[in-house]
Amino acid sequence: MAPQYFYSAGKRKTAIARVKLFQDGKGTLTVNGKKAAEYFTGMQVENALAPLVIADKKKEFDIDVVAVGGGKTAQSDAIRLGISRALLLVDPELRPSLKREGFLRRDARIKERKKPGLKRARRAPQFSKR
Repeated sequence: MAPQYFYSAGKRKTAIARVKLFQDGKGTLTVNGKKAAEYFTGMQVENALAPLVIADKKKEFDIDVVAVGGGKTAQSDAIRLGISRALLLVDPELRPSLKREGFLRRDARIKERKKPGLKRARRAPQFSKR
């Protein structure tokens, strides 16, 4: 029988993270088959694992993530949302603390589309009087 896990997904800009939270783990985070320290740089690992730190469950779960699209920072934010949602499936009592930190809100900001006659979304061609 396959090990028990809790599944959730998170999004940020064009990044999508599908998160599997395995119980009785050692606290490892695997992103696209690599350890998180190899995949991410800088503070992105701490950002992704922030919900576990708030819930004080950092060493209780093994996390397997498939992240696609966007950049590394957007993927990190998507993983954070996915982990937060999966933690709620494990323990609904964590909702107030995660909500207070803003980890349950999907960041809806995305790139604005380019408009016809403009160079970018709002940048107009330079005006020449003569």
